Amino acid sequence: MMFVFFPRPPRLGFRKLPMNPWMIGLTIVAIGLVLALVIGLPVHFLVFDRKPHYYQTSFRIPGIEYSKELEPDHSEVKTRITNRVDDIFRKSSLKGYYINSHVVRFRPGIDSVKADVLLKFQFAYANNENTIKKMAEEILNENLHDGTQFLEVDGSSPYLQVISTAKAEHLIHSGCGMGIDPSFLTERISNSGIFSQKASWPWQASLQVDRHHICGASLISDQWLLTAAHCFNNNKNPRRWTVTFGTTLRPALMRRNVQSIIIHENYASYKHEDDIAVVLLSTPVTFSEDVRSVCLPEATFEALPHSDVVVTGWGASRESGPIPNRLREAKVEIISKDVCNQRDVYGGAVSSGMICAGYLSGKLDACEGDSGGPLVIPENRLWYIIGIVSWGIGCGKVNKPGLYTKVTLYRDWIKSKTNI
Repeated sequence: MMFVFFPRPPRLGFRKLPMNPWMIGLTIVAIGLVLALVIGLPVHFLVFDRKPHYYQTSFRIPGIEYSKELEPDHSEVKTRITNRVDDIFRKSSLKGYYINSHVVRFRPGIDSVKADVLLKFQFAYANNENTIKKMAEEILNENLHDGTQFLEVDGSSPYLQVISTAKAEHLIHSGCGMGIDPSFLTERISNSGIFSQKASWPWQASLQVDRHHICGASLISDQWLLTAAHCFNNNKNPRRWTVTFGTTLRPALMRRNVQSIIIHENYASYKHEDDIAVVLLSTPVTFSEDVRSVCLPEATFEALPHSDVVVTGWGASRESGPIPNRLREAKVEIISKDVCNQRDVYGGAVSSGMICAGYLSGKLDACEGDSGGPLVIPENRLWYIIGIVSWGIGCGKVNKPGLYTKVTLYRDWIKSKTNI
Protein backbone atom coordinates (compact mmCIF):
# COMPACT_ATOMS: atom_id res chain seq x y z
CA MET A 1 0.00 0.00 0.00
CA MET A 2 1.31 3.33 -0.94
CA PHE A 3 0.60 6.36 1.16
CA VAL A 4 0.50 9.70 -0.45
CA PHE A 5 0.95 12.68 1.78
CA PHE A 6 -0.60 15.97 0.80
CA PRO A 7 0.91 19.07 2.23
CA ARG A 8 -1.23 20.47 5.06
CA PRO A 9 -2.66 23.80 4.16
CA PRO A 10 -1.38 26.60 6.27
CA ARG A 11 -3.50 27.46 9.32
CA LEU A 12 -5.47 30.60 8.80
CA GLY A 13 -5.37 33.04 11.71
CA PHE A 14 -6.53 36.57 12.31
CA ARG A 15 -4.31 39.00 14.01
CA LYS A 16 -6.17 41.39 16.34
CA LEU A 17 -5.56 44.92 15.29
CA PRO A 18 -5.61 47.58 18.00
CA MET A 19 -8.59 49.99 17.76
CA ASN A 20 -7.95 53.69 17.68
CA PRO A 21 -9.41 55.65 20.62
CA TRP A 22 -11.66 57.64 18.31
CA MET A 23 -13.17 54.42 16.95
CA ILE A 24 -13.89 53.22 20.47
CA GLY A 25 -15.57 56.53 21.27
CA LEU A 26 -17.59 56.43 18.08
CA THR A 27 -18.77 52.90 18.88
CA ILE A 28 -19.85 53.92 22.38
CA VAL A 29 -21.75 56.91 21.01
CA ALA A 30 -23.49 54.73 18.41
CA ILE A 31 -24.52 52.21 21.06
CA GLY A 32 -25.77 55.06 23.25
CA LEU A 33 -27.87 56.49 20.42
CA VAL A 34 -29.42 53.11 19.73
CA LEU A 35 -30.27 52.64 23.41
CA ALA A 36 -31.67 56.16 23.56
CA LEU A 37 -33.95 55.46 20.61
CA VAL A 38 -35.01 52.07 21.94
CA ILE A 39 -35.68 53.29 25.48
CA GLY A 40 -36.22 57.03 25.01
CA LEU A 41 -38.92 57.04 22.36
CA PRO A 42 -41.39 54.90 24.33
CA VAL A 43 -40.67 56.95 27.45
CA HIS A 44 -41.20 60.17 25.48
CA PHE A 45 -44.52 59.06 24.08
CA LEU A 46 -45.70 57.57 27.39
CA VAL A 47 -44.59 60.42 29.64
CA PHE A 48 -43.67 63.60 27.78
CA ASP A 49 -46.06 63.39 24.83
CA ARG A 50 -49.14 62.98 26.99
CA LYS A 51 -51.97 65.31 25.98
CA PRO A 52 -55.05 66.52 27.86
CA HIS A 53 -58.33 64.70 27.31
CA TYR A 54 -61.65 65.89 28.75
CA TYR A 55 -64.89 64.15 29.68
CA GLN A 56 -68.10 65.92 30.62
CA THR A 57 -70.46 64.48 33.22
CA SER A 58 -73.11 65.68 35.65
CA PHE A 59 -73.86 64.94 39.28
CA ARG A 60 -76.96 65.35 41.40
CA ILE A 61 -76.64 67.10 44.78
CA PRO A 62 -79.76 66.33 46.83
CA GLY A 63 -81.19 68.72 49.40
CA ILE A 64 -79.82 71.92 47.84
CA GLU A 65 -81.80 74.52 45.91
CA TYR A 66 -80.30 76.36 42.97
CA SER A 67 -79.14 79.95 43.56
CA LYS A 68 -76.62 82.33 41.98
CA GLU A 69 -74.49 82.06 45.11
CA LEU A 70 -73.40 78.61 43.91
CA GLU A 71 -71.77 79.94 40.75
CA PRO A 72 -68.57 81.77 41.90
CA ASP A 73 -65.41 79.69 41.49
CA HIS A 74 -64.69 79.77 45.20
CA SER A 75 -68.19 78.84 46.41
CA GLU A 76 -68.34 76.22 49.15
CA VAL A 77 -70.38 73.78 47.04
CA LYS A 78 -67.98 73.97 44.07
CA THR A 79 -65.05 73.37 46.40
CA ARG A 80 -66.75 70.35 47.98
CA ILE A 81 -67.51 68.84 44.55
CA THR A 82 -63.96 69.22 43.21
CA ASN A 83 -62.44 67.95 46.47
CA ARG A 84 -64.68 64.86 46.43
CA VAL A 85 -63.98 64.05 42.75
CA ASP A 86 -60.24 64.63 43.25
CA ASP A 87 -60.27 62.30 46.26
CA ILE A 88 -62.03 59.54 44.31
CA PHE A 89 -59.65 59.53 41.34
CA ARG A 90 -56.42 60.09 43.26
CA LYS A 91 -57.11 56.91 45.20
CA SER A 92 -58.04 54.94 42.08
CA SER A 93 -56.24 52.99 39.37
CA LEU A 94 -56.40 56.14 37.20
CA LYS A 95 -54.39 58.28 39.62
CA GLY A 96 -51.49 58.38 37.15
CA TYR A 97 -53.72 59.86 34.45
CA TYR A 98 -56.15 62.07 36.37
CA ILE A 99 -55.34 65.81 36.51
CA ASN A 100 -58.32 67.66 38.01
CA SER A 101 -62.03 68.49 37.75
CA HIS A 102 -63.89 71.72 37.06
CA VAL A 103 -67.52 72.59 37.80
CA VAL A 104 -68.84 74.33 34.68
CA ARG A 105 -72.32 75.28 35.87
CA PHE A 106 -75.26 74.40 38.10
CA ARG A 107 -78.81 73.59 36.99
CA PRO A 108 -81.99 73.30 39.08
CA GLY A 109 -83.31 69.76 39.55
CA ILE A 110 -86.16 68.12 41.45
CA ASP A 111 -85.30 68.47 45.16
CA SER A 112 -81.69 68.93 44.10
CA VAL A 113 -79.11 70.84 42.14
CA LYS A 114 -77.32 69.35 39.14
CA ALA A 115 -73.68 70.15 38.56
CA ASP A 116 -72.09 69.85 35.12
CA VAL A 117 -68.46 68.85 35.64
CA LEU A 118 -65.43 68.44 33.38
CA LEU A 119 -62.91 65.72 34.20
CA LYS A 120 -59.38 66.24 32.88
CA PHE A 121 -57.05 63.33 32.21
CA GLN A 122 -53.69 63.18 30.46
CA PHE A 123 -52.42 60.28 28.35
CA ALA A 124 -50.46 59.72 25.17
CA TYR A 125 -52.61 57.73 22.78
CA ALA A 126 -55.98 58.91 21.49
CA ASN A 127 -57.21 55.33 21.14
CA ASN A 128 -57.05 55.05 24.94
CA GLU A 129 -59.90 57.57 25.19
CA ASN A 130 -62.70 55.00 25.39
CA THR A 131 -60.71 52.74 27.73
CA ILE A 132 -60.10 55.59 30.19
CA LYS A 133 -63.75 56.66 29.84
CA LYS A 134 -65.00 53.18 30.75
CA MET A 135 -62.64 52.92 33.72
CA ALA A 136 -63.66 56.38 34.97
CA GLU A 137 -67.34 55.45 34.77
CA GLU A 138 -66.72 52.29 36.79
CA ILE A 139 -64.75 54.21 39.42
CA LEU A 140 -67.47 56.85 39.84
CA ASN A 141 -70.22 54.21 40.00
CA GLU A 142 -68.29 52.27 42.61
CA ASN A 143 -67.90 55.34 44.82
CA LEU A 144 -71.25 57.06 44.30
CA HIS A 145 -73.72 54.28 43.52
CA ASP A 146 -75.33 53.90 46.95
CA GLY A 147 -76.72 57.45 47.14
CA THR A 148 -75.31 58.12 50.61
CA GLN A 149 -72.64 60.56 49.41
CA PHE A 150 -72.76 64.32 48.98
CA LEU A 151 -72.72 63.63 45.21
CA GLU A 152 -74.92 61.21 43.29
CA VAL A 153 -74.74 60.01 39.72
CA ASP A 154 -77.21 61.92 37.53
CA GLY A 155 -79.15 59.17 35.81
CA SER A 156 -81.04 61.57 33.53
CA SER A 157 -77.93 62.49 31.50
CA PRO A 158 -75.42 60.52 29.44
CA TYR A 159 -72.80 59.55 32.00
CA LEU A 160 -69.40 60.49 30.58
CA GLN A 161 -69.10 62.23 27.22
CA VAL A 162 -65.88 62.93 25.35
CA ILE A 163 -65.48 66.68 24.76
CA SER A 164 -62.83 68.41 22.65
CA THR A 165 -59.97 70.19 24.37
CA ALA A 166 -60.87 73.53 22.74
CA LYS A 167 -64.52 73.34 23.84
CA ALA A 168 -63.59 72.17 27.34
CA GLU A 169 -61.12 74.99 27.91
CA HIS A 170 -63.63 77.51 26.52
CA LEU A 171 -66.15 76.31 29.13
CA ILE A 172 -63.56 76.34 31.92
CA HIS A 173 -62.59 79.93 31.23
CA SER A 174 -66.08 81.26 30.49
CA GLY A 175 -66.55 82.57 34.03
CA CYS A 176 -66.20 86.36 34.28
CA GLY A 177 -63.78 88.45 36.30
CA MET A 178 -60.96 85.96 36.78
CA GLY A 179 -57.62 87.68 36.37
CA ILE A 180 -54.78 88.60 38.71
CA ASP A 181 -55.23 87.80 42.42
CA PRO A 182 -56.76 90.96 43.97
CA SER A 183 -54.44 90.63 46.98
CA PHE A 184 -51.82 92.51 44.94
CA LEU A 185 -53.74 95.70 45.79
CA THR A 186 -52.21 95.63 49.28
CA GLU A 187 -48.74 96.14 47.82
CA ARG A 188 -47.04 99.54 47.81
CA ILE A 189 -48.22 101.99 45.16
CA SER A 190 -45.55 102.87 42.61
CA ASN A 191 -45.06 106.36 41.25
CA SER A 192 -45.99 105.31 37.73
CA GLY A 193 -48.02 102.67 35.98
CA ILE A 194 -46.33 99.29 35.67
CA PHE A 195 -46.33 96.77 32.83
CA SER A 196 -48.95 94.05 33.24
CA GLN A 197 -48.14 90.37 33.48
CA LYS A 198 -49.60 87.84 31.07
CA ALA A 199 -53.27 86.94 31.77
CA SER A 200 -53.61 89.55 34.55
CA TRP A 201 -56.38 91.49 32.76
CA PRO A 202 -57.70 89.02 30.14
CA TRP A 203 -60.74 91.16 29.22
CA GLN A 204 -58.60 94.05 27.99
CA ALA A 205 -58.87 94.65 24.25
CA SER A 206 -57.40 97.11 21.76
CA LEU A 207 -59.69 98.87 19.28
CA GLN A 208 -57.74 99.55 16.09
CA VAL A 209 -58.15 101.28 12.73
CA ASP A 210 -55.83 100.04 10.00
CA ARG A 211 -54.02 98.08 12.75
CA HIS A 212 -53.19 101.23 14.72
CA HIS A 213 -54.30 101.31 18.36
CA ILE A 214 -56.98 103.94 18.96
CA CYS A 215 -58.78 102.99 22.19
CA GLY A 216 -59.12 100.35 24.85
CA ALA A 217 -62.20 98.19 25.41
CA SER A 218 -63.41 95.45 27.76
CA LEU A 219 -64.75 92.02 26.84
CA ILE A 220 -68.10 91.46 28.60
CA SER A 221 -69.04 88.23 26.77
CA ASP A 222 -67.53 86.09 24.03
CA GLN A 223 -68.84 88.54 21.41
CA TRP A 224 -69.51 91.93 23.07
CA LEU A 225 -67.15 94.71 24.13
CA LEU A 226 -67.79 97.74 26.31
CA THR A 227 -65.98 100.98 25.49
CA ALA A 228 -66.34 104.78 25.25
CA ALA A 229 -68.51 106.50 22.64
CA HIS A 230 -65.90 109.21 21.96
CA CYS A 231 -63.57 106.55 20.49
CA PHE A 232 -65.72 106.67 17.35
CA ASN A 233 -65.89 110.44 16.91
CA ASN A 234 -63.77 110.26 13.77
CA ASN A 235 -64.84 106.88 12.38
CA LYS A 236 -68.08 104.99 12.93
CA ASN A 237 -67.67 102.49 10.08
CA PRO A 238 -67.34 99.02 11.69
CA ARG A 239 -65.52 97.66 8.62
CA ARG A 240 -62.55 99.89 9.40
CA TRP A 241 -62.18 98.58 12.94
CA THR A 242 -60.51 95.46 14.28
CA VAL A 243 -60.01 94.25 17.85
CA THR A 244 -56.96 92.52 19.30
CA PHE A 245 -56.46 90.67 22.57
CA GLY A 246 -53.40 89.82 24.64
CA THR A 247 -50.88 91.75 26.70
CA THR A 248 -48.98 93.09 23.69
CA LEU A 249 -50.23 95.01 20.65
CA ARG A 250 -47.61 93.33 18.44
CA PRO A 251 -47.80 90.43 18.15
CA ALA A 252 -51.48 90.21 19.03
CA LEU A 253 -52.67 87.05 20.74
CA MET A 254 -55.99 87.10 18.87
CA ARG A 255 -57.65 89.39 16.33
CA ARG A 256 -61.32 89.83 15.44
CA ASN A 257 -63.26 91.97 12.98
CA VAL A 258 -66.08 94.24 14.13
CA GLN A 259 -69.64 93.59 13.02
CA SER A 260 -71.41 96.59 14.54
CA ILE A 261 -70.90 99.59 16.82
CA ILE A 262 -73.73 100.85 19.04
CA ILE A 263 -73.24 104.32 20.54
CA HIS A 264 -75.47 105.69 23.29
CA GLU A 265 -78.34 107.60 21.70
CA ASN A 266 -77.78 110.71 23.85
CA TYR A 267 -74.05 110.99 23.33
CA ALA A 268 -72.74 114.13 21.61
CA SER A 269 -69.09 114.73 20.81
CA TYR A 270 -69.11 118.27 22.24
CA LYS A 271 -69.92 117.02 25.78
CA HIS A 272 -68.79 114.26 28.14
CA GLU A 273 -72.18 112.84 29.13
CA ASP A 274 -73.33 109.35 28.05
CA ASP A 275 -69.82 108.45 26.87
CA ILE A 276 -70.51 104.76 26.38
CA ALA A 277 -70.73 102.29 23.46
CA VAL A 278 -70.85 98.55 22.86
CA VAL A 279 -69.11 96.71 20.03
CA LEU A 280 -70.24 93.41 18.51
CA LEU A 281 -67.51 91.14 17.15
CA SER A 282 -68.09 89.39 13.82
CA THR A 283 -66.84 86.10 15.32
CA PRO A 284 -66.98 85.10 19.01
CA VAL A 285 -63.66 84.74 20.83
CA THR A 286 -62.54 81.43 22.28
CA PHE A 287 -62.05 81.84 26.01
CA SER A 288 -58.73 80.81 27.52
CA GLU A 289 -56.56 81.81 30.46
CA ASP A 290 -55.46 84.84 28.40
CA VAL A 291 -58.86 85.89 26.99
CA ARG A 292 -61.96 86.00 29.16
CA SER A 293 -64.68 88.44 30.16
CA VAL A 294 -64.91 90.94 33.01
CA CYS A 295 -67.95 90.89 35.30
CA LEU A 296 -70.66 93.54 35.01
CA PRO A 297 -71.91 94.91 38.35
CA GLU A 298 -75.52 95.16 39.42
CA ALA A 299 -77.08 98.60 38.88
CA THR A 300 -77.22 99.07 42.66
CA PHE A 301 -73.48 98.56 43.25
CA GLU A 302 -71.64 101.60 44.59
CA ALA A 303 -67.85 101.95 44.92
CA LEU A 304 -67.09 103.95 48.07
CA PRO A 305 -64.57 106.81 48.18
CA HIS A 306 -60.96 105.67 48.87
CA SER A 307 -61.69 102.19 47.41
CA ASP A 308 -58.69 100.76 45.55
CA VAL A 309 -59.38 100.26 41.84
CA VAL A 310 -57.24 99.54 38.76
CA VAL A 311 -57.13 101.18 35.33
CA THR A 312 -55.39 99.41 32.44
CA GLY A 313 -54.49 100.31 28.89
CA TRP A 314 -51.90 101.01 26.24
CA GLY A 315 -52.05 104.76 26.85
CA ALA A 316 -49.01 107.02 26.85
CA SER A 317 -47.07 107.36 30.10
CA ARG A 318 -47.08 111.15 29.65
CA GLU A 319 -48.94 113.74 27.61
CA SER A 320 -48.18 113.39 23.87
CA GLY A 321 -45.89 110.46 24.68
CA PRO A 322 -45.53 107.27 22.59
CA ILE A 323 -47.98 104.36 22.82
CA PRO A 324 -46.29 101.38 24.54
CA ASN A 325 -46.47 97.93 23.01
CA ARG A 326 -47.17 96.23 26.33
CA LEU A 327 -50.23 96.72 28.51
CA ARG A 328 -49.83 98.91 31.59
CA GLU A 329 -51.77 98.97 34.85
CA ALA A 330 -52.15 101.61 37.55
CA LYS A 331 -53.70 101.29 40.98
CA VAL A 332 -55.76 104.37 41.80
CA GLU A 333 -58.53 105.17 44.28
CA ILE A 334 -62.10 106.41 44.09
CA ILE A 335 -62.51 110.11 44.86
CA SER A 336 -65.92 111.37 45.95
CA LYS A 337 -67.95 113.46 43.51
CA ASP A 338 -68.09 116.30 46.02
CA VAL A 339 -64.30 116.50 46.21
CA CYS A 340 -63.94 116.30 42.42
CA ASN A 341 -66.48 119.08 41.96
CA GLN A 342 -64.55 121.50 44.16
CA ARG A 343 -63.60 124.77 42.47
CA ASP A 344 -59.87 123.95 42.21
CA VAL A 345 -60.54 120.43 40.85
CA TYR A 346 -63.30 120.17 38.21
CA GLY A 347 -65.57 122.97 39.41
CA GLY A 348 -68.90 121.16 39.11
CA ALA A 349 -68.23 119.36 35.79
CA VAL A 350 -68.53 115.87 37.32
CA SER A 351 -72.08 114.53 36.82
CA SER A 352 -73.91 111.60 38.40
CA GLY A 353 -72.97 109.49 35.36
CA MET A 354 -69.24 109.80 36.05
CA ILE A 355 -66.72 108.31 38.49
CA CYS A 356 -63.72 110.30 39.64
CA ALA A 357 -60.60 108.17 40.31
CA GLY A 358 -56.92 108.84 40.80
CA TYR A 359 -55.06 111.08 43.25
CA LEU A 360 -55.34 114.82 43.81
CA SER A 361 -51.55 114.79 44.07
CA GLY A 362 -51.39 113.63 40.44
CA LYS A 363 -48.85 111.18 38.93
CA LEU A 364 -50.99 108.02 38.55
CA ASP A 365 -53.67 108.49 35.92
CA ALA A 366 -55.06 107.30 32.62
CA CYS A 367 -53.72 109.10 29.55
CA GLU A 368 -54.02 109.35 25.75
CA GLY A 369 -54.72 105.92 24.28
CA ASP A 370 -56.36 104.58 27.46
CA SER A 371 -59.80 105.91 26.42
CA GLY A 372 -62.53 103.27 26.42
CA GLY A 373 -60.55 100.98 28.70
CA PRO A 374 -61.72 99.52 32.02
CA LEU A 375 -61.68 100.75 35.59
CA VAL A 376 -62.14 97.59 37.67
CA ILE A 377 -62.70 96.73 41.32
CA PRO A 378 -62.44 93.34 43.09
CA GLU A 379 -65.46 91.84 44.81
CA ASN A 380 -65.39 88.31 46.28
CA ARG A 381 -62.09 87.68 44.43
CA LEU A 382 -63.66 88.54 41.04
CA TRP A 383 -63.09 91.72 39.03
CA TYR A 384 -66.01 93.98 38.07
CA ILE A 385 -65.90 96.85 35.60
CA ILE A 386 -67.30 99.99 37.23
CA GLY A 387 -65.86 102.65 34.94
CA ILE A 388 -64.84 103.39 31.35
CA VAL A 389 -61.93 105.76 30.70
CA SER A 390 -63.68 108.90 29.46
CA TRP A 391 -61.95 112.26 29.94
CA GLY A 392 -59.76 114.46 32.10
CA ILE A 393 -57.47 117.48 31.96
CA GLY A 394 -53.93 116.41 31.12
CA CYS A 395 -52.34 113.23 32.45
CA GLY A 396 -51.48 112.93 36.11
CA LYS A 397 -51.80 116.64 36.87
CA VAL A 398 -52.33 117.89 40.40
CA ASN A 399 -56.05 118.27 41.21
CA LYS A 400 -56.99 116.74 37.86
CA PRO A 401 -57.76 113.02 38.43
CA GLY A 402 -59.30 110.86 35.72
CA LEU A 403 -63.02 110.80 34.96
CA TYR A 404 -64.79 107.58 33.98
CA THR A 405 -68.23 106.71 32.65
CA LYS A 406 -70.15 105.15 35.55
CA VAL A 407 -71.11 101.65 34.34
CA THR A 408 -73.79 101.01 36.98
CA LEU A 409 -75.81 104.01 35.77
CA TYR A 410 -75.88 102.47 32.27
CA ARG A 411 -76.43 98.87 33.37
CA ASP A 412 -79.97 98.73 31.95
CA TRP A 413 -78.80 100.33 28.68
CA ILE A 414 -76.06 97.70 28.31
CA LYS A 415 -78.57 94.92 28.87
CA SER A 416 -81.00 96.41 26.36
CA LYS A 417 -78.33 96.33 23.63
CA THR A 418 -76.47 93.10 24.45
CA ASN A 419 -78.87 91.07 26.61
CA ILE A 420 -76.04 90.71 29.15
